[in-house]
Amino acid sequence: MSIFRPSKLLAVAALAAIGLTTGAGIASAHVSVNPNTAVAGSYTELTFRVPNESAKADTVKVTVNFPMDHPFASVSVKKQPGWTAVATTTKLATPLSDDDNASITQAVSSITWTADAAGRIALGQFAEFDVSVGPVPKVASVMFEAIQTYSDGSVVKWDEPTPASGVEPQDPAPVLTISAAAAEPAAAAAAVSTTGTDDNAARVLGVVGIVVGALGVLVGAVALRSRPRVGS
Repeated sequence: MSIFRPSKLLAVAALAAIGLTTGAGIASAHVSVNPNTAVAGSYTELTFRVPNESAKADTVKVTVNFPMDHPFASVSVKKQPGWTAVATTTKLATPLSDDDNASITQAVSSITWTADAAGRIALGQFAEFDVSVGPVPKVASVMFEAIQTYSDGSVVKWDEPTPASGVEPQDPAPVLTISAAAAEPAAAAAAVSTTGTDDNAARVLGVVGIVVGALGVLVGAVALRSRPRVGS
């Protein structure tokens, strides 16, 4: 009869824990956007992080689809060594306005990065792709669908929205959460209040100055009348 020693039990438990931890790490690795928050109306730089999850192929192409229901009027791509970026634009159903109130009829709908021999993402590696966007739309959040293509022809679509429960789907799409811009009327009101106080202070000082001046004249006159006269 074999005896199952406590030391063996501990070893098995440790291996199981390591396996669960490793599996969770692999499952949680997905295309993400950083930072994942932005302020409405602002311009910001977004970084799309793409890890390679395939054990037998390299990542050779990455496409990020931009939201067309809430488009960005301005999108520019940072040069990424080892990759060629191509932006695709789409005509807007409702034109946008830029900072100079000029009409914008097209917006970037997707960007595709294609790797050369040196830029491919191997197993255990990741690459980051930077994009400057703005103004950030005034909505609660926007979702970017990402498509990852491997050297063996396989494709992974990161396009599943995260449900209200917060439970992460198998292939979640990167999401940018948007907050409202901070209000500034309070600062303006404080400035107006301060200006009013300064005006009142100036008036008070002016009146005091007049009174002091009048007193000075009066004192001088009294002094002259009090001086003894010298007969001729």
